[in-house]
Amino acid sequence: MEKEHLNVNIVGAGVSGLVAALVLEQHGFKPTIIEATSSVGGRVKTDYINNYQLDHGFQVLLTSYPFAKKYLDFDLLELQKILPGALIYNNKKEFVIGDPLREFSFFLSTIFSNLLSIKDKLKVFKLNNTLKKKTISAIFSEKETTTLKYLSNFGFSKKAIDHFFIPFFSGIFLEDKLETSSRMFEFIYKMFGNGYAAIPKSGMQAIPNQLKSKLKQTTFIFNSEVSKVENSKIQLENGEVIKSDYTIIATNPDKILPTKTKASSWKSCHTLYFETTNKKISKPLIGLITDKTSLINNIFYHTSLKSKHKAKNELLSVTVVKEHNLDDKTLLDTVTKELEELCNITDIKFIKDYKIPYALPQNINVVNTNTNIKVDQNIYLAGDYLLNGSLNAAMHSGETVAKNIIQDIHINK
Repeated sequence: MEKEHLNVNIVGAGVSGLVAALVLEQHGFKPTIIEATSSVGGRVKTDYINNYQLDHGFQVLLTSYPFAKKYLDFDLLELQKILPGALIYNNKKEFVIGDPLREFSFFLSTIFSNLLSIKDKLKVFKLNNTLKKKTISAIFSEKETTTLKYLSNFGFSKKAIDHFFIPFFSGIFLEDKLETSSRMFEFIYKMFGNGYAAIPKSGMQAIPNQLKSKLKQTTFIFNSEVSKVENSKIQLENGEVIKSDYTIIATNPDKILPTKTKASSWKSCHTLYFETTNKKISKPLIGLITDKTSLINNIFYHTSLKSKHKAKNELLSVTVVKEHNLDDKTLLDTVTKELEELCNITDIKFIKDYKIPYALPQNINVVNTNTNIKVDQNIYLAGDYLLNGSLNAAMHSGETVAKNIIQDIHINK
């Protein structure tokens, strides 16, 4: 059968599914993407409320991600860079630290900050140099330990770990004990060192939207939830059956392939958005909370960056990564109280709380390549959970699964 007549279906219009479709198109295929919601993006979406851009969780794009550079046009995204540093709230005091080699305005505040000892500052430079020289393949070949143990073994003091590394990387790893693999730490730290954290001018959904705009031969079926996948067919929740010669499941497979895959574990978080009349952090810097008893992990004023939508006031996001059993009202009350007590932020109006149960995969073995993606004769898997929790991994996985299908089709001819 000619490739243009093969029914290649992709379940899920997230980043992995979109990249898979793009690679398939580049090789002459005309895939179909079946998506449960009304738009592309998966976990990378943006809502627009009262002219504010609300991403589904505080997310950023690291500009040094290899697969982001391969598949995205950064200029068209109009990336707005977050400064390579942080404002740290510690014992009702504020400390600004950052990379003075890339942002000179951080030089004095970082050099003279007593938040980190001279020894810790020298260790930071040593870590920077070590990881700049280390290849990505070497990072993912290292023996794994926890990030916490890695930092301790590297020689960082407890103060440096408690006051910088835990609050900063808790917001990235979505867990506050730094139990995440040391491989993931090295990879993300290297990516931060080689580039910038940035947000597209129209919000994070601009990333999947751009990928979709590149697809010219792909059919989209939106608002169609898949209930079951078999080797030759896909069954939708509404009872409709779609013929499929090859199927890529680019979403959580637990429900639609319960007997074929092992259930995945996921990390969750809350991101609460507030409107406020003024910014307590004037520059595009992330605010980190060091208080171990607080629910809040980090805050960010999104209106410190340029956006396509112009609102009259400021937009503040608050991220909570700690596990809790609070109801919505109690959570909001607690966060509001902590903003006042820890950050001296009082003038706020609640907009929305995003509860994200599947925010990041809970990987036990963090890898950068995965060939175990074929789960049945013509059924394949894609997603960052197969590699590591990152946009880079999502794109990498989408490319890998498409190339595997193309190879299998060539062999089966």
